Amino acid sequence: MKTVNIHEAKTNLSRLVEAAVQGEPFVIARAGRPMVKVVQIDSPAPTRIGFLDGAYAIPDDFDRMDADRIRAMFDGPA
Repeated sequence: MKTVNIHEAKTNLSRLVEAAVQGEPFVIARAGRPMVKVVQIDSPAPTRIGFLDGAYAIPDDFDRMDADRIRAMFDGPA
């Protein structure tokens, strides 16, 4: 893994970051002592919102379906 000093990193930051994105991580050192490692961030999985659009039909009375039966389960015997 490539090691660069802070001055070189500041001077060539764009080039170094592009190399890291291409899979070539590097270490920034101060006075020869490693300080940080720069690596590419894993990209999040693509969002799949709407991939089931049209696969299911929700009835208009969905929020009232089986309301009496559900109420009876909670009321129980008096």
